[in-house]
Amino acid sequence: MSNYYINIVYLISAVLFVFSLKWMNDPQTARRGVISGVAAMLVAVIGTLMNPAIVAVNYKWIALAVIVGTVVGVPLSWVPLTAVPQRTALSHAFGGLAAGLVGVAEFYLSFSSSGHELGHFRAAALCAEVLLGFLTFTGSLMAAGKLQEIIPTRPITYKGQNLVNIGLLGVAVIGCIVLSIDTNYKFIFPVIIFLALLFGVLLIIPIGGADMPTVISMLNAYAGLSAVAMGFVMDNKLLIIAGALDGSSGLILSIIMCKAMNRSFTNILFGAFGQVQAASAETQQRTVKSATPEDAAQIMEQAAKVVIVPGYGMAVAQAQHRVKELYDQLTKRGIIVKFAIHPVAGRMPGHMNVLLAEANIPYTDLVEMDDINPEMPQVDVALVVGANDVVNPAARTNKSSPIYGMPIIDADKAKSCLAIKRSMNPGFAGIENDLYYAEKTLMVFGDAKAVVGDIVKYLAGENNSH
Repeated sequence: MSNYYINIVYLISAVLFVFSLKWMNDPQTARRGVISGVAAMLVAVIGTLMNPAIVAVNYKWIALAVIVGTVVGVPLSWVPLTAVPQRTALSHAFGGLAAGLVGVAEFYLSFSSSGHELGHFRAAALCAEVLLGFLTFTGSLMAAGKLQEIIPTRPITYKGQNLVNIGLLGVAVIGCIVLSIDTNYKFIFPVIIFLALLFGVLLIIPIGGADMPTVISMLNAYAGLSAVAMGFVMDNKLLIIAGALDGSSGLILSIIMCKAMNRSFTNILFGAFGQVQAASAETQQRTVKSATPEDAAQIMEQAAKVVIVPGYGMAVAQAQHRVKELYDQLTKRGIIVKFAIHPVAGRMPGHMNVLLAEANIPYTDLVEMDDINPEMPQVDVALVVGANDVVNPAARTNKSSPIYGMPIIDADKAKSCLAIKRSMNPGFAGIENDLYYAEKTLMVFGDAKAVVGDIVKYLAGENNSH
């Protein structure tokens, strides 16, 4: 098969990747975007298999890879929506590992009699591919471990940590520069691999769970950049295009999320955000007011407008379908119901949108933070379902708080607030939430799924009694 036809197939794949990203911008076309992305990858694989030089020599390895990939991939597709963030992190890990291993193979093949010469540019691209690939691999595994709570979600810190991390990365980069100038120093290559693997671990352990959404999107960017480098190494234009799309979209998303938290990349990577703060005497003396699900039902039934603020607690309790039932009961009474979506709610970008879409809640009732906040003073009831740091007024008022300056959903500005939470334990940021102690806030303690279900039963019973 001539390269002409293969390049045509690659071009079709690249176009499908572009359309996939375009359609993913809107919830109503997101499903089409996913299908386009899957089709793009399928077409790319077909284009690669059209090269007889690859298939004729390596068909047994290709068949084995397909079998192993299927055996691993199919069970991973069955994870619950609550585990999608760590599942996404694992995907980044696999992508980084693939890029790293290809880079290792290309490096050592270039020194064999059948290999092509390793020039300066190609050596630099190879080093970038391996460095980014392997740090993405271990970094993503650590992120998945934190999200799954296999390893502590709180930041793990030690004295001089940032200096050690920057030093490791600096040594690895210097090694890449030396190897790019003179490939005879090939003994440096394994050192670069080791430093990349180690740096990936040390980069993530000081980052708290509250920052995982941004970390995941940044790791996505790293994986894309490693694919770009791999494309230059292998002279594959499709890899360059797809990697650039992946890397740039991850970077743009990270920037958006950093803006949503009013923080910089360096603060996220080196700030050890999420360390548990010792409670002050004032905090220990504060009390909260609680309510029962029946009380909550009666309050919401009298409202004209209700805004529901979902968070990770809703995801853990898998309460999205009960929330949809609540939405149906309230709207049936003519009550306006909106959902306030914070950009970093949950454990990955768009986590809340995915959960609510699964429950068939209309996209038009999902409102971004900047759009809903001006309406909050006119809202009768703000119902917080498992959200914590994204509704904490300390972000506006407490200059000593680690989340000070972070834009939040103004649940405290509603006429009344109901907060569903298992206990008074702090969220992933490790700090107390001032909203829970506010005069107009009532805490409804319990599992979000059970509590919302009880509220729905009271509303349905009230409805049936008339």
